[in-house]
Amino acid sequence: MQTADQAVREYNALLERDGSLLEESRRYLTDRFEEVRLVFGGRTLSPYLRPHFITRDEWRRITSACERIWGAIEKVGRHAPSDPFMLDQLGLTEAERSLVAVDPGYEEVSVTSRLDSFLTGERYSFVELNAECPAGIAYQDVAAEIFLQLPVMREFRRSREVTAMFCRDHLLESFLAIYERVRGRAAWPSIAIVDYSGLPTHREFELFKEFFESRGYAAVIADPRELELREGKLFHKDFRVDLVYRRVLTTELLAHADECRAFIEGYRRGAAVFINSFRTKYVHKKMLFGVLTDERHERYFSEAEREAIRLHIPWTRKLEDTRTTFEGRDVELLEHVRATRDRLVLKPNDDYGGHGIYIGWETDESAWDAGIEHALAGDYLVQERVTTAREVFPFVNESEGRVEMTEQLLDLDPLLFFGRVAGAFTRLSSSSLANVTSGAGMVPTMIVD
Repeated sequence: MQTADQAVREYNALLERDGSLLEESRRYLTDRFEEVRLVFGGRTLSPYLRPHFITRDEWRRITSACERIWGAIEKVGRHAPSDPFMLDQLGLTEAERSLVAVDPGYEEVSVTSRLDSFLTGERYSFVELNAECPAGIAYQDVAAEIFLQLPVMREFRRSREVTAMFCRDHLLESFLAIYERVRGRAAWPSIAIVDYSGLPTHREFELFKEFFESRGYAAVIADPRELELREGKLFHKDFRVDLVYRRVLTTELLAHADECRAFIEGYRRGAAVFINSFRTKYVHKKMLFGVLTDERHERYFSEAEREAIRLHIPWTRKLEDTRTTFEGRDVELLEHVRATRDRLVLKPNDDYGGHGIYIGWETDESAWDAGIEHALAGDYLVQERVTTAREVFPFVNESEGRVEMTEQLLDLDPLLFFGRVAGAFTRLSSSSLANVTSGAGMVPTMIVD
């Protein structure tokens, strides 16, 4: 399969041999990002002078794998409510079960989602699904517009065709399709982007508000604690909310349930259309991959879906004192985890930002044993190591005002709407955790021909 290696070398070479082009591009990137305030937690979100290039062949490979896996994911969402064993495996709390029991008015387990993955020449592997309220869509669109205008990109496009992928319109179209289905009529719904105030993602909410308004839809950014129910309708001050773009995570909402009573009750009563619904919890838990790779659930999936799971989903199990299967043989799970730490990672079942993760191949024996004991006291899973991808990127060292060629880990994040891939962005990191919350950056993903 054709890869983008040659295109990457050509692009990097343009910067390395032309100092004026490099400096002009650095200034343009820095000035434009400052102008649009493309920041996360006070730092520049994309301090690189190149997007992540993939070939059209690679994009077809990505799309095919994502959409086949999505068929299996949807089946988990469909069967979990009536399969007590599967539901227990996923690890929903009682409060979460109460919310997922509410019919949101549509059947999709997740309207907009993001699969986090690693692409190499030999393998394409998913590491988790963000089905609840995936971040990064507006960031990627605005960043892509800027990257296309970089002086070095304009020079590069003299000999290469580069295709950017924009997803905000796909998101809005998906929202409107759900709204029309639930309300039974086409309309111009007023949209509330709902999450707690003061979060590092607030700039993305502003970008979405500007985008919705540019398309003719009234929009507001609202803290769930500030919403009110009046005569069966949901309001933020004097703003009547027809459609909730839910960005607040279920776990964080339930942690302040008393303060968010109107928001939760509005969902239960259907006071507005909520996207995504709380039913995403069925597939948002990281133990989704434990369900997919557990042979006891094979009957739910088609032959093509089982093959996709085998090829793309890493072996995953709830961490507990039990027997299980690994590569077709029976093992004592804890014994296996202790003996093969160089192949394994421990993750909390429902957290984000790289919190609480133990990476076996970067951990000594005593620290790994301590991690196992900590994990056994909580809700943790163990997952097999996947092959990761690395690539050299021109990194803008803002503190020194120069550009350095640095090797970065690439976490490719395809964006799905109704289970169909519409675009992607890529998170970059110098460590094993490619997570923006824990300090990584991001770049748009673009197809190069």
